[in-house]
Amino acid sequence: MSSQLTILGIETSCDETAAAVVLRDASGKGKILGEVVLSQLEEHSAYGGVVPEIAARAHVEALDSLISEALLRAGKSLADVDAIAATSGPGLSGGLIVGLMPGKAIARATGKPLYAVNHLEGHALTARLTDGLAFPYLLLLVSGGHTQLILVKGVGDYERWGTTIDDALGEAFDKTAKLLGLPYPGGPAVERAARAGDPKRFAFPRPMVGEARLDFSFSGLKTAVRQAAEFIAPVTDHDIADICASFQNAVSRTLKDRVGRGLTRFRERFPDATEPALVVAGGVAANSEVRSTLQAICDAGKFRFVAPPMSLCTDNAAMIAWAGLERMAEGLGPDDLTVAPRSRWPLDSEAVALFGSGKRGAKA
Repeated sequence: MSSQLTILGIETSCDETAAAVVLRDASGKGKILGEVVLSQLEEHSAYGGVVPEIAARAHVEALDSLISEALLRAGKSLADVDAIAATSGPGLSGGLIVGLMPGKAIARATGKPLYAVNHLEGHALTARLTDGLAFPYLLLLVSGGHTQLILVKGVGDYERWGTTIDDALGEAFDKTAKLLGLPYPGGPAVERAARAGDPKRFAFPRPMVGEARLDFSFSGLKTAVRQAAEFIAPVTDHDIADICASFQNAVSRTLKDRVGRGLTRFRERFPDATEPALVVAGGVAANSEVRSTLQAICDAGKFRFVAPPMSLCTDNAAMIAWAGLERMAEGLGPDDLTVAPRSRWPLDSEAVALFGSGKRGAKA
C-alpha cells in the first residue's frame, strides 16, 4: 500500500452500538480519528442479560446519529473515507442486520467499497492497531459469547487451538452473579465482591486442567457455585464474597493451565520467534485477576503480554474499521453488496465442530 487509507467502521453485533473512523498510514500504523460507543446497559439490566429484540431496536434508534458523531469527531465527511466496514457476524441476527444494511446503503450511495467484517477478526487484529504487533501471535478471546485460544498467523489466516465445550467464560461470570443476586453485568459485579472474599474457602473444580487438548469448560464450575450457595443458604454478603473469590481463583487456575499449555505449543511451533506474544481480548479481559494471571504466565514463559486498552477489548467499531483496513491492505475483498449477516461465523472454518455453547466455534 503506497498511501494512507481511512475507513468508517460500524459495530452492532450485540448490545453496544458503535461507529469509528480509523486511518492506516503508508507504513501500516493505525490511528483512531474519531469513535463513539453507546452502551445499552440500562436497557438490559432489568432482565439480567441481553434481550435481542431490545438490542436491535436500540441500534436502530442510535446508529445514524453515532455515525454522524464519529465523522464529526474525526473531522471527516463520507466523501473523505475510502471504504465502509460493518460487522457481518457472528452475533445477534437482528443487530447484525441493523448495522450491515446502513453500511451497504452508504457504500452504494457513495460508491465506496464495503468490507463485511468478522467480529472475532476485529478482536484478533486489535493488537496490531494498538501495539503494531507482528504475526504470528496467540490470542485468548474471553467474552460473554466466546472463549477461544487462536493462533493468529496473518490477516484472514487463523487456527483455533481451543474453545469452550459448553459455557463461555463471560457467560459463567454472568450466571454466577445472577445466582448470587448480584447486578448485571455480572463480570464486574463478581470481581467487586471477590475483593473482600477468601479465595480458598471453596474448593471449586478447575475444568479441563491437565488435559492435553486446549479446550475450555465452565459449566461444571458454574454448577459447583450453585451447589455451594444452596448448601449454605441463606447466603450472607460474606458468603457471597467468598464464593466470588473462590470462583475467580478457580478461573485463574484453569486459565493458567490452559493458556500455559498453549504457550508451550506456540514455542514448539515457532522455535525461532524472537518475541512471542499472547494477546487477550473480549469483555472478560477487563477482569484484573484474569489479567494478572495471564501476565504471570507470560512472564514465566518469556512471552510478551499484550492487553489493549479496556475500551478496545470490549465491543467497539474501531476494531471493525481496523480489520477492514487490514483486509484492504492485503487485497482481501471488498465484499459484494449482496453479502448476508452470519450469526455464526468461525475464524477458523477448518476447526472441528463442537457441541453445547462451544458450537459458536463450529462450522457455519
